[in-house]
Amino acid sequence: MVGYTVALVVITVIASPCVYGKQLSDQQEIKVQRLLKRLNKPAHKSIKMRPTFVPEGGSTFTKKEAKAITQVWHKNGVCPDNTVPIRRTKKEDILRAKSIESFGKKRHKSFGKGTHQSNPGEGHEYAIMNSRNGNYYGTKFVINMWRPEVEVPNEFSLAQTWLASGDGYDTNTIEAGLQVCPVLYGDNNLRLFVYWTSDYYQSTGCYNTGCSGFVQTSKVITPGGSFAQVSQYDGAQYGLPMLIWKSSGNWWLMIGEEYVGYWPGNIFTSLGDRATTVQWGGEIVNQRTDGRHTNTDMGSGHFADEWYKKASYFRKLETVDGANTLREPQGLYPYASNGNCYNIKAGGTGSSYWGHHFFYGGPGRNANCL
Repeated sequence: MVGYTVALVVITVIASPCVYGKQLSDQQEIKVQRLLKRLNKPAHKSIKMRPTFVPEGGSTFTKKEAKAITQVWHKNGVCPDNTVPIRRTKKEDILRAKSIESFGKKRHKSFGKGTHQSNPGEGHEYAIMNSRNGNYYGTKFVINMWRPEVEVPNEFSLAQTWLASGDGYDTNTIEAGLQVCPVLYGDNNLRLFVYWTSDYYQSTGCYNTGCSGFVQTSKVITPGGSFAQVSQYDGAQYGLPMLIWKSSGNWWLMIGEEYVGYWPGNIFTSLGDRATTVQWGGEIVNQRTDGRHTNTDMGSGHFADEWYKKASYFRKLETVDGANTLREPQGLYPYASNGNCYNIKAGGTGSSYWGHHFFYGGPGRNANCL
């Protein structure tokens, strides 16, 4: 497939409904308005609309899996050709952040060396599957779609992949998945997100299109958009097919059959070459409100042991090698930072529907998680 470049008009069409009051000084008001102008300014951009090639081999998504995922904003129609929808940032979105400068950025280090062994004081807890010490040029998988309950607004719950390389403050990550994050969006809806950093979350990177970084090309699917479909306990199940891979120096994101956009290779240092670690799984923030563990869910809010239709899962795990070929991952190992609150169970290699898969998640606070 040959990539091509066109000029796009960026249309901000998706708004957050919540309003939060906060008194601002004149200087803070100026900062907020400058940030809003930068984030919401319609622009014509010459961007690459298609990757040069896609990975070969590996599993295929079914027609049902590959068809376009419905985001809530679609009820108002879709954007015209040569335009892309961008979720509009409002003043109250910025004021929910801890500071103006921290808006749209991860407030804690969300990638730990190898196994996400975070400082408990930072409040991050994980249930993840790891593939390390390799040369990776992408990953493909299906995420089970649930809307986890988040107890307090400054916590979040997400399910994502991390592609990473580098060490220390030179750690680079590409991240994409599903999240419920009230402080960022002003609601508890399940949303698509993307993220990146090239300096271990110090000064580079942001969520979605909140800074120069991820370039959106899709008029159908937008990072930050919420989903109409979510799975139900012991009921209907929904999955998000996702593929991230490197093509002609850029890292592309594909959902189903839709090219969503790309991370330009020149925003990275070590990831300008390849990833050395791939991880998949869940993460939450535990603020220990009232001195106890949070009730915030990870995944479906049920432990991995409950399996299909009850616990959340990742399935059809694959990685992309240096020959641009999809391969089943080798040497996977699970890690749970607090197994009494959130756990993970490997499912091994299953049918063509499951492939390499695992279940993960939990309810947070319980008799063994205080």
